[in-house]
Amino acid sequence: MPQPPVSPAAGPRQPPIAVLLKGYPRLSETFIAQELLALERLGLTLRLYSLRRPTDKAVHPVHREIKAPVDYLPEYLHEAPLTVLKAWWRGRRLPGYRAARAAFLKDLRRDRTRNRVRRFGQALVLAQRLPAEARLIHAHFLHTPASVARYAAILTGRRWSCSAHAKDIWTLPDWEAREKLGELAWIVTCTATGAERLKALAPAPEKVALVYHGLDLARFPSPGARRAQRDGRDPAAPVIILSVGRAVPKKGYDDLLPALAALPAELNWRFVHVGGGELKEALRHQAEALGLAARIDWKGALPQDQVLALIRQADLFVLASKVAADGDRDGLPNVLMEAQSQGLACLATRLPAIEELIVDGQTGVLAPPGDPAALTAALARLIAEPALRQRLGAAGEARVRGAFDARRTIGAIAERLGAAAAWNGATAKAVS
Repeated sequence: MPQPPVSPAAGPRQPPIAVLLKGYPRLSETFIAQELLALERLGLTLRLYSLRRPTDKAVHPVHREIKAPVDYLPEYLHEAPLTVLKAWWRGRRLPGYRAARAAFLKDLRRDRTRNRVRRFGQALVLAQRLPAEARLIHAHFLHTPASVARYAAILTGRRWSCSAHAKDIWTLPDWEAREKLGELAWIVTCTATGAERLKALAPAPEKVALVYHGLDLARFPSPGARRAQRDGRDPAAPVIILSVGRAVPKKGYDDLLPALAALPAELNWRFVHVGGGELKEALRHQAEALGLAARIDWKGALPQDQVLALIRQADLFVLASKVAADGDRDGLPNVLMEAQSQGLACLATRLPAIEELIVDGQTGVLAPPGDPAALTAALARLIAEPALRQRLGAAGEARVRGAFDARRTIGAIAERLGAAAAWNGATAKAVS
């Protein structure tokens, strides 16, 4: 497999970097696993700490290649009372205990939840488990993991940094985002729209950088073969419509199902869904009520190699994302890049982050979010016009391979981690 075109810095071995994750491994967070593996290949030593144990029954191939050990913190404090009590007893002797406790109590007054208490308890445990030589804690997501990283950093006198993604940017209260952005060493995020919001909230906007996570194209070689030119007229050769995404409000499946139900009766198609999520049963019931049950294949969550096989079998990829009621929204979904890397035409919705990848009418088709009628019109055209799908798919593949190769972007994160983790304690080097 090709290696990233960056070589580890010569010199003495760097201290390990503590990486804090909300859950690990997760099928829905391929982009994080991809980044971890790339950082290891660049010579960085990682120690993973997870706030939750895995719930998926399978893992992606990339997870098996990551060498970093994983330490699971107590997911619920009452399930490990002795562990938490011992961590608190020892933590009281740490030089930063009073400051960390004060920060926690200040937050608790504004967020009176058990979750807030759990974050401080997990931070106490993390503080005891960090390798002595580790100088940096890096959190994925600015909400819960960053809270634990922040408290642990204050407790132990370490620096901390963050990778922000989507929900954490848009649903975190402004007061909490501002305070975290004021204290961390640096933060990267994977969309321009997310970076703009964080810079607007940050006391020091220069700490915020845009770094697209991209796609590990070595895992997604070009398919080469031309797709079948199905046009929906033959009942024996229906157009295969694929969507990969969790069944959660922001993915817009409650809009996509009625859009499918409204397609002209003479069009022959099948819909394949990949992903778990709390709304899956509700969506099944919705599909049955719309008379779609016989035309839908609910696959559940699958590892990446099986998703790739489905992408290569499909004729069209659809993702109907929208802004959820709580403000949650997609960043730049990896699944869109994965589909486009295989020359698969994509229909998505016009959200700012998605527009950073798909150019409407050139590398894909964009419809207004939350608009089933617009989705129906776009679907009908794309089902009936295989030549259009072929053109859009080829252009989409060229754009992904030219602008979203993860091997070209991982160096920016690695350089920050290497500089911030330097044992002389120097300020993290800025990467423009």
